Amino acid sequence: MAMTMNGEVQLAAPRETVWAKLNDPEVLKACIPGCEELEKTDDGGFRATAKMKVGPVSARFKGKVTLSDLDPPNGYKISGEGEGGVAGFAKGGAAVKLAEKDGGTLLSYDVEAQIGGKLAQLGQRLINGAAKKLADEFFANFAKAVQG
Repeated sequence: MAMTMNGEVQLAAPRETVWAKLNDPEVLKACIPGCEELEKTDDGGFRATAKMKVGPVSARFKGKVTLSDLDPPNGYKISGEGEGGVAGFAKGGAAVKLAEKDGGTLLSYDVEAQIGGKLAQLGQRLINGAAKKLADEFFANFAKAVQG
């Protein structure tokens, strides 16, 4: 099952600050809902473990995250894949762009993801709702982290 999502969030911080926080594993770990572990790897990516619950399906996903198309401080592409055992798998990516706007930074994102296994059987509406909720939670947490 494939899904796409996009959005933007206005942050009251300079673009360089937002860029630095987007590349800080401690900040990302604190902002990602259910994230238990996020460590930098030697290849410039991250190893991650996150616990997620979507409808009746609960799983601990282990996976890796890679950053590419780095264009400081304008944006990057972040992609990842994770295995959740019986629950299935998730993989996808997001293009993240930063632009100066109204004395702060406008962060916009375009997400594409695929899921399979038990998760994919839950249905598109439930999955999309859960994905939107996770994205909203992440950006609310991220806005707090960026704005101190």
